[in-house]
Amino acid sequence: MAKLLYAFSCSVDGFIAGPGGDMSWLTPHLVPDPLVADLIPRIGALLVGRRTFDGDDPHRGGPGEGKAFGGGWEGPQFVLTHRAAPSVPGVTFAGELTGAVDAAKAAAGEKYVNVLGADVARQCLEAGVLDEILALPVPVLLGSGVRIFERAGSPVRLEPVGPCRYRVVP
Repeated sequence: MAKLLYAFSCSVDGFIAGPGGDMSWLTPHLVPDPLVADLIPRIGALLVGRRTFDGDDPHRGGPGEGKAFGGGWEGPQFVLTHRAAPSVPGVTFAGELTGAVDAAKAAAGEKYVNVLGADVARQCLEAGVLDEILALPVPVLLGSGVRIFERAGSPVRLEPVGPCRYRVVP
């Protein structure tokens, strides 16, 4: 059965995007990474937030613009949204988390469902369906923007399972 993995690059001060969702800060740091290279073939589907789907692209202006992992991955995408959605080949728009997670897991088979977007990751964590986290820190301080997680409540326990990788402890 597929597992949900929240994999993200982040500034050292805990932001995945700058103010307004700006991803240009990441562009100079898009270099080959063995952890990402190992992960990409293990992803079977994406579960994406609407702001992330519509948002800024660190690959803007390059051949990977508009493509998952800059064109390094292709497959089914499930976008969680409450707004009207266009028809996009390979993309399913879903209005509620449980159905989107179930559909993404079915499409992923034995591979990972990679979660993209802080709010969707938070919803998955609060629903108890997020299995793992892969945090890839980038040597930059943004100071403000979109945090890795925005949530109140008790701490979430994580168990290390590899370099920069953690299992969410239920």
